[in-house]
Amino acid sequence: MIDLIKSNRPAAARDTLVLLDSAAQLRNLDLERNDRQYLSEQLEQDGQLAVCDISGRLVLVHLTTAGERSRQLEKARRAGNDMALRLIGAKRKEAQLIALHSDAELVLAVAEGVALGSYTFRKYKTDDKGASSLEKLSIIAKEVSTAAVEELSDLCEATCIARDLVNEPLSFLSAKQLAAEIKTLSRNAGFKVQVLNKEQIEAQGMGGLIAVNKGSRDEPTFSILEWKPKNATNKRPVLLVGKGVVYDTGGLSLKPTPNSMDQMKCDMAGAAAVACAMYAVAKQQLPLHVVALIPATDNRPGGNAYVPGDILRMHSGLTVEVLNTDAEGRLILADALSYGERYKPELAITVATLTGAAMRAIGTYGSVTMGTASDAQFKHLEAAGDQVFERLARLPFWDEYGDEIISDVADIKNLGSDLGGAQTAGKFLARFTTQPFIHLDIAGTAFSTRRDAYRTKGGTGVGVRLLYEFLKRKSRS
Repeated sequence: MIDLIKSNRPAAARDTLVLLDSAAQLRNLDLERNDRQYLSEQLEQDGQLAVCDISGRLVLVHLTTAGERSRQLEKARRAGNDMALRLIGAKRKEAQLIALHSDAELVLAVAEGVALGSYTFRKYKTDDKGASSLEKLSIIAKEVSTAAVEELSDLCEATCIARDLVNEPLSFLSAKQLAAEIKTLSRNAGFKVQVLNKEQIEAQGMGGLIAVNKGSRDEPTFSILEWKPKNATNKRPVLLVGKGVVYDTGGLSLKPTPNSMDQMKCDMAGAAAVACAMYAVAKQQLPLHVVALIPATDNRPGGNAYVPGDILRMHSGLTVEVLNTDAEGRLILADALSYGERYKPELAITVATLTGAAMRAIGTYGSVTMGTASDAQFKHLEAAGDQVFERLARLPFWDEYGDEIISDVADIKNLGSDLGGAQTAGKFLARFTTQPFIHLDIAGTAFSTRRDAYRTKGGTGVGVRLLYEFLKRKSRS
């Protein structure tokens, strides 16, 4: 993870990133006239990024443009990513970011793009000696506070940890290891965590989590995370629930391997997002009471695996007819939502790679939301998504979707029709909470098969920045 630090003095010999809103501001740089002219000509052609090598020192310039704010910030992040790739390609270890205008948010957005664009997952590379990485970025901008830089550093670190977790294979990241990683996050950030083992999960009557785990050799876990500062502004907590299926074969409803099972180590991306958002919240000591629940297991077709036709009794007491063992995420989330009722949360948010239907509905350009929360709560979450450019699309949540999961032999079934699959999954979850509820389906955004600027290939860490921004705004309202 790249270190972001606030600095007051530029270093003449250091590679430099420059942020300006007019090409005329180039005259404020201590450069030869020919070099300024060269940069100016590039900006006229490209409009976004100009690069000049001055006796081995790289000077990279981004010209900000007017426009809709979320797009403007995103362009700045992408420029930061482009700058990072240029520096890494030149095997640079350090650089400085200098702002020639007064927009602190844009400065931080460029730094964010640099930090997130510099991410790599190289834990399993045998020969890593030749790898180049950017290690330090000094930010020189009087409008940007030290506290803002530290906040951004914590948030980028949390996002990169989430990416690491998603990129880890099942051979390392079992449900028990995921719980161990969460304990490490709690020690480093200061939130509380309790982990229930299999016997304790059974004692709680979590029939969904136990059923999904029956085909596995590895035991499940149920992690309870809590951040409750004395100065919390909310009387009732916000509840976050993250899907922790550390690998999903589909169970006996086995997935086809090509383009389906290949990336199923990412099926715990919701858990990673929730845990790492809690990490950022605690590191920044937000004055907000937040509880997070993470049910975790893998889903395998082992000897005693649950089967289509089974009827499960859930933590809430409701019975569920299993029609497809690959609709397992909703089963473990349902038990967690029901367990979360004891906290009487003002809002419950589930985060999960839950349905291919969500991705088919809107592609990979954003995540899907739905639920029973008020319009105001949805709009607050959507505004946070626009700010960090993790955009949200709300799907209708009509009563008729709930009719599709009524079972002939149990209270409900875990699968609706072939149509509206994202909503019928959401309706299933809504049966297990009486509180205002938002479901966030990140199936299309949690894992990428190609790099998209600072969203690197593999785990994207989606949800961490979104949830943190939402909770920060909520703590101030």
